[in-house]
Amino acid sequence: MFVTSTHAHITTWGIALILFIIALILHAKGNKVGFKVTQMILRVFYILVIITGGLLFIHNQSINPAMYGVKLLGGLLVLGFMEMILIRLSKGKRTGMFWILFIIFLLIVLYLGLKLPLGFHPFY
Repeated sequence: MFVTSTHAHITTWGIALILFIIALILHAKGNKVGFKVTQMILRVFYILVIITGGLLFIHNQSINPAMYGVKLLGGLLVLGFMEMILIRLSKGKRTGMFWILFIIFLLIVLYLGLKLPLGFHPFY
């Protein structure tokens, strides 16, 4: 069975957030080719984030199954909102509500990630 560490998961979602910001900057500058390439690379990192997060969930969910389940669902929603923002930007549609939901769920997931037993515990 594969076991992953929190370091692998944090690295993958950290890179995913950086790629998300880069894609937003490229879109703002009108670089369509760079935007598409960055979006495709970001999609690979979505898969890596889901795999590492899923392995962490399977391996550690017995500690606090309800809260880790909420964090898993919230993490999937964060990735979904990231993708929806980029898709709607590329189509020229409004993204305001997706930005609000993205920020809310990102803060919830970060809080749970730090608060739960595998986190860094700055809230104790």
